[in-house]
Amino acid sequence: MTGVTLWTYLTRRYLLTLAQVLFGILVVVFLVDFTEYARRAGGIEGYTTLSGMYFSAMRLPFITMLVWPMVTLFAAMAALYSLNRRSELVIARASGLSAWQFLAPLCVASFVVGGLSVAILNPISAYCIEQVKVLEATFRGYGTPSSDAPDRPWLSQTTNEGVTIIGAGQTANRGMLLGDAVFLRFDNAGNLIARYDARSATLSEGAWILNNVRKTSTDSQAEQLPTVSIKSELRPEYVEERFADHLTIPVYELPRKIAVANALGIPAYRFAMHFHSLIALPALMMAMTLVAATVTLRYSRMGQLTSMILGGILAGFLLYVALIVSTAFGNVGFIAPVVAAWVPVVLALFFGVTFLLYTEDG
Repeated sequence: MTGVTLWTYLTRRYLLTLAQVLFGILVVVFLVDFTEYARRAGGIEGYTTLSGMYFSAMRLPFITMLVWPMVTLFAAMAALYSLNRRSELVIARASGLSAWQFLAPLCVASFVVGGLSVAILNPISAYCIEQVKVLEATFRGYGTPSSDAPDRPWLSQTTNEGVTIIGAGQTANRGMLLGDAVFLRFDNAGNLIARYDARSATLSEGAWILNNVRKTSTDSQAEQLPTVSIKSELRPEYVEERFADHLTIPVYELPRKIAVANALGIPAYRFAMHFHSLIALPALMMAMTLVAATVTLRYSRMGQLTSMILGGILAGFLLYVALIVSTAFGNVGFIAPVVAAWVPVVLALFFGVTFLLYTEDG
């Protein structure tokens, strides 16, 4: 019963600290995100403070999924330091408990929170991001020629009328809705016919419907049109795989999306990388708990708080860099996504376990 009581006590203390750290980080992130969004969108017609707060609030579930590893690191550091400062870990050691026994509740709690986040919070995050993209796609105005950046998604379609090159500043509804859309129409001889800049474009049956359109002809004459219909024979599944944002796909749908993309001959590296990163998240959070233990367990004096914090920040930064690099390689297919997602996790687990084995068991 004593073991159950200690397990419950440590788990409760850790989860409370985890919630406090997460709340503090989300408040700061919300304020920064709202301020930055207001700076970028404040001059757009129809923008209000309330809409800016709504946009930032809808991004919070996604931000939570993004910062979970760092939240886990800082929460575990804070919880262990608090236990150390109150000599509770000293008492636990004196009663015959090893570091592994009082770290087990924290590791299990981190793993469970990560699993619940993937199972429950990720679909909520995908839905919220999708709604934000729908609003942004219809809220923003069409771009200028300077917005023809190479990083925006582009797609080519061919009909009996010629070739149309399609680009989008924002995508929503799994690629069926485009914001800040650009349509470049060519005839069968390869000559440019016209350019269409649309506030939004929707793929309906057999055509793209463009709204609030600025048409520029080859003689540089521009005219404003309320709506334009451009013929299309594209399959919705193909458009979805080309334009859909992997962040808007819930974890339960990602395997099917990856299979469809592979069947259509479209690289699915981003979808696969996102899927394996989500699957690895619980193990990553557990690894962060072990990393926190490596820089916390030996510090019991207030004078060493600075060293503890700096050590934790350095460890978290190095792991974050490894995650960013491996994710970048996985997104372009340079490394298999499953390898790119799991290598940083395995390295963090190996580092934490090895250090604790050395310090605790010699």
